[in-house]
Amino acid sequence: MGLDEKKIIKECLKGNRKAQEELYAKYSGQMYAVCLRYSKAQQEAEDILQESFVKVFKQLDKFRGESDLVFWIKRIVINTALNAQRSKLYLYPMVDIDDYKEEQDKALYPADFTMEELMNMIRKLPTSSQVIFNLFAMEGYKHHEIAEMLEINVGTSKSQYARARQLLQDQMKEMNKLYGRG
Repeated sequence: MGLDEKKIIKECLKGNRKAQEELYAKYSGQMYAVCLRYSKAQQEAEDILQESFVKVFKQLDKFRGESDLVFWIKRIVINTALNAQRSKLYLYPMVDIDDYKEEQDKALYPADFTMEELMNMIRKLPTSSQVIFNLFAMEGYKHHEIAEMLEINVGTSKSQYARARQLLQDQMKEMNKLYGRG
């Protein structure tokens, strides 16, 4: 049994390397999975993770314990990932789609695929759609929160999410054809 969380934080604030290593070991795996959702490659995810934990250790004195430490760290990781993607987001136009109609017939479900297959499909999305899909579907943010975070219109968030879902459905259909499923 390692140090309890409060003691780890206290020791980290003192610059204790062993406590920092323990904190990193405790949360890095879970946060790496978050980083992978916002990146196109493992190296990019590793860079985001590294930068995130540098920020965690620099800002640990600001942690007030109002939420669980894991959620505080996750917020830093998401913000770091968004900052890494921000310049890419503006390379691609994000436009509102007024009359987007989702294909309803023969819907495919994520449960039909492995986690690795799903993550690979998400990584293939255009950056803007990938980020918004992750924020909405994976992190649970509302469209108005995403719009505020990314400084876009709510309609843009909704349309990019719809676009991501459609692209994922297309990828799922293609995989089913490729592997003779369904």
